[in-house]
Amino acid sequence: MEQMNWAMEKGYQVGTGALMALVILIVGWIIAGRVEAAIRAVGNKRSLDVALSGFLASMARYTVIAATVIAALGKVGVETASLMAIFASAGLAVGLALQGSLSNFASGVMILFFRPFTVGDVISAAGETGAVHDIGLFATTLINPSNHKIIVANSAITSGNITNFTTLGTRRTTVEFGVAYGSDIDRVCAVAKKAAMTCPVVILDPAEPAVAFTALGASSLNFACHSWSKASDWLACQHQVRKAIYDALNAEGIEIPFDQIVVHQA
Repeated sequence: MEQMNWAMEKGYQVGTGALMALVILIVGWIIAGRVEAAIRAVGNKRSLDVALSGFLASMARYTVIAATVIAALGKVGVETASLMAIFASAGLAVGLALQGSLSNFASGVMILFFRPFTVGDVISAAGETGAVHDIGLFATTLINPSNHKIIVANSAITSGNITNFTTLGTRRTTVEFGVAYGSDIDRVCAVAKKAAMTCPVVILDPAEPAVAFTALGASSLNFACHSWSKASDWLACQHQVRKAIYDALNAEGIEIPFDQIVVHQA
């Protein structure tokens, strides 16, 4: 009789624990889904990157599910303390094995969160220059001017300087040229500036084209013409300004010298 009562009591405890575990699993699953949806909604409201908001939402969801499973196992008599210790040890081992990947992953989260650049920007980072094609959690893909696809590890990008050429919308072009010694410096500056201002892609904001006398070269007086354009017109601006200055100097009869060596006979 006592054994029967003990069995009935034990069965009642096991059944109650299993029922409670099932309830915990169902409630935890529902909460995990709502947490994921809430984080995605907050990310969209704050204009976070889709990849970043999705990652954070998934992490939160699986964290809630893991906590739910541990709580449910505790209700059916499983020793959760030792289970958590096993999970912690396994996590540490995996973390050490994937140290490089985790570094790239952390860097990817930083890039997506702080947004030093976005898809379409032209950047220089980790010794590479190109347009950003894709920003992943482990690597960023660039397309360089030669249409080469370059995949750069995110940790290499965040560990050095990042130059974003297009984020401000405008870009300055510098065209260097030289004229013969004896030329009128003020006249050269005026001719070059006027030529630069005739170029269709040159803009006057944030500043008009400016010409500076930069050096006394071995065979020429050297100048630099600084012009502004939209970031997308930077290459076209170099071509147009350089051609306009060349044509204007020729039209004004200002000599453009070539390198030469003068030999004096003793």
